[in-house]
Amino acid sequence: MRVTYLTYEYPPHIYGGAGVHIDHLSRGMAEIADTEVDVVHFGEPGEKVLGNRLESRGAPAIPGLPHQRPEHGKVMDTLGRNLHMVGLAEPSDIVHGHTWYSHLAGCIAKQLWQAKLVLTTHSLEPHRPWKAEQLGTGYNVSSWIERTAYQNADGIIAVSEQMRRDVIELYGVDDQRIAVIPNGIDLDEFTLQTNEDLLRSLHIDTDAPYVLFVGRITRQKGIAHLLKAAEQLPQGTQLVLCAGAPDTPELAREVGQAVERLQASGRLRVVWIAEMLPRIQVARIYAGAAVFCCPSVYEPFGIINLEAMASGVPVVGSRVGGIPEVVVEGQTGLLVDVHPDPEAGFAPRNPAEFERGLAEAITSLLADPDRARAMGAAGRARVEERFSWTAIAQQTHAFYERLIG
Repeated sequence: MRVTYLTYEYPPHIYGGAGVHIDHLSRGMAEIADTEVDVVHFGEPGEKVLGNRLESRGAPAIPGLPHQRPEHGKVMDTLGRNLHMVGLAEPSDIVHGHTWYSHLAGCIAKQLWQAKLVLTTHSLEPHRPWKAEQLGTGYNVSSWIERTAYQNADGIIAVSEQMRRDVIELYGVDDQRIAVIPNGIDLDEFTLQTNEDLLRSLHIDTDAPYVLFVGRITRQKGIAHLLKAAEQLPQGTQLVLCAGAPDTPELAREVGQAVERLQASGRLRVVWIAEMLPRIQVARIYAGAAVFCCPSVYEPFGIINLEAMASGVPVVGSRVGGIPEVVVEGQTGLLVDVHPDPEAGFAPRNPAEFERGLAEAITSLLADPDRARAMGAAGRARVEERFSWTAIAQQTHAFYERLIG
């Protein structure tokens, strides 16, 4: 079997969960006998042989593509790179696309190669209306590409049961074409081991417990709600934000101003790490945390929760999307109701209530370290049992075989 993965993100350029997913899935798939893997991704031109059966190729931009509005530049760049991706890839039995950034290439490759088209639901455009802030009317194009791809795909991998339901509801996909296969975690990378020298170099106080957030600065991840909730945390709480890659300059300023207000209040110690750190360093920051918070208003799965659980850290998360399928309420963490409003960009119907719930859940775990440690241990046991990449690659391979027949 030959498999071609099409993706926006690939090492060393990873900024979100989709990039982590394709990195581990491609390597896991190449370990399965009689399977060759080709990864084509956005990036500088060039080919890398990463193993006996794994190669990657970078699809460069097509320079000089004209566009009428600045916010359309991202869409035009994406369309150009998709054409490059199809030309660079070797014809395969399976072409597997990840996010709308690669779906046009997948649709074209399916027709040219007579291959089976597979898509993974890392997110769905109708549930991310805030992307219009970044793309303008280009959001209409990304939504059209995604709809077209899902309605032409031979197989769809949903990362959670909630995503399976969303795909059926939004795009009318036959349930028989969908397999639910979760994201996974590298249990050798995310461990219980922290690094106090690293923490101190990042200005984290190693003598005080800290609440951790890891994620992109985007409406989806709910960082603005966490910053409001932080105003209600106990005096002296330490909050560490590994938060970068803002969707827009306006959103970056909004978050920056909220952090400044918290710091100026003198009630909390806030450490904001805006640069993208190596993953091994992020893993050590996870392991040192007392509580991890995932305040997303939309989250198809949330690999970050697996990373925290693998690091032995209890999770306070939103009760949305696939998070309740990962975080077990009362055992590996606490869940807070969001009640998102689809008519308002999936913002909470009552933001103050959501923020109060986050603050109360975080405070309860900070006040009871024994309970927090027990939840962290249960989280580690859960990911060891259910979320290894080896098992996920094998499930995905079996789905490919079913499609090929």
